[in-house]
Amino acid sequence: MKKTISFATIHMGVAFTVGYVMTGDLAVGGALALVEPLCNTVAYYFHEKVWNRVKSPRQLPDSQPVLQANYHTEYKQIEPPLYAH
Repeated sequence: MKKTISFATIHMGVAFTVGYVMTGDLAVGGALALVEPLCNTVAYYFHEKVWNRVKSPRQLPDSQPVLQANYHTEYKQIEPPLYAH
């Protein structure tokens, strides 16, 4: 949620600047700064939720067995080589 709030703050600043530069009117810049980023932020929040749901692997029903690989690694102690003196 912090990322969303940060994005909204930056977006509002950009929207105000673009609106003010294009019209020269503070009221239009302010209105754009509030309305457009607010709508876009809500859309972004739900887009992320849907994106994460689609991206995550789907759960198998309980009736289907799940095969799991079990990898076992053995670590052996290596003795230092013996050198002839």
